[in-house]
Amino acid sequence: MQESSSPEASVYERYAEASRRVEPALCCPVQYVGQYLKAIPQEIIDKDYGCGDPSIHVRDGDTVLDLGSGAGKLCYIMAQIVGPYGSVIGVDCNAEMLALARSYQSEVADRIGYRNTEFRYGLIQDLRLDLGRLNEHLSRQPVNDASTWLSNRHLEERLRADHPLIADDSVDCVVSNCVLNLVRQQDRQQLFREIFRVLRKGGRAVISDIVSDETVPEHLQKDGYLWSGCLSGAFREDLFLEAFADAGFHGISIEKRQQEPWQTIEGIEFRSMTVVAWKGKQGPCLERNQALIYRGPFRSVEDDDGHKFVRGQRIAVCDKTFHLLQRAPYADIFVPVEPLEQISPEDARPFDCRRSKRRDARETKGLDYSVTTEPRADCGDSGDPCC
Repeated sequence: MQESSSPEASVYERYAEASRRVEPALCCPVQYVGQYLKAIPQEIIDKDYGCGDPSIHVRDGDTVLDLGSGAGKLCYIMAQIVGPYGSVIGVDCNAEMLALARSYQSEVADRIGYRNTEFRYGLIQDLRLDLGRLNEHLSRQPVNDASTWLSNRHLEERLRADHPLIADDSVDCVVSNCVLNLVRQQDRQQLFREIFRVLRKGGRAVISDIVSDETVPEHLQKDGYLWSGCLSGAFREDLFLEAFADAGFHGISIEKRQQEPWQTIEGIEFRSMTVVAWKGKQGPCLERNQALIYRGPFRSVEDDDGHKFVRGQRIAVCDKTFHLLQRAPYADIFVPVEPLEQISPEDARPFDCRRSKRRDARETKGLDYSVTTEPRADCGDSGDPCC
């Protein structure tokens, strides 16, 4: 084991070298859909380093952001999935990897019939700062004393505000393939906030990364070779999920977890895991007399906001939760119950989402509801008469 001056330095040096020659020890092998690989040059395929395939969660027409895009393999796969009306943005801070990815843009575009992919120079934990623009300024005004350094600190803030690398609410899907663990510990809260910031409401993050089953001790975290190899910077798997929740995501789920560890060091297991998380639960809570009935199979479940849904019971929810829990990833888990008389959003009063309560059927139908009907002919699933 060897120490480096910093995790960032070891990561940059190792990935710069990996852009020049294949580095088989970087991350674990991944099988991708073969049809998409036909359009990708062999050099890009050979110099791909990842631990999962988040591309399977990308849709036609999406605007996709790939964090730590490296040689561009995942970007070029997703370019074919999103099609000519979608777009793919790769972000990387390694100039050598960016150069490699960019060198094949025209060739891939010719092969698939359109060009919808670009690669931007930046840090994935600071998606406002365009390092390309910063480079242009520094080439004109190099930093050679403290006053120039202070001036450039103000420049960074201006660039973030006036020319963000990735704008707010501009992306449908953020993906990453074995890169978040390379970010130093003190930048990780900002990293998840940035992922959340750039996603549109209803957007999703699909992150494949290496996680550990125990906290990685400090002496391993200081090892530059292990850090750059996607090991000693691994998130503990439960804390990985918590990081999404702390940033404001909902619907967080483990989509894939490698059963056997990829590697074990000092008894700590390291494996690949893919997590999907959604943005969109922000907004006011309004009372519109709606309810949701949990279908089962569990006796009860609790959502991220503390609503407890008991199987078969009408649980009162606000308008936002009512619609949220009918969309992905919750579709078909609940039966929605609309009120007989609709309450407009303008007339709705605030709803207290800090507690769970049953919705009385009369709240839904109205206190004066007094109706008697004839049997319906289509009450069965097949449309046959009942009883």
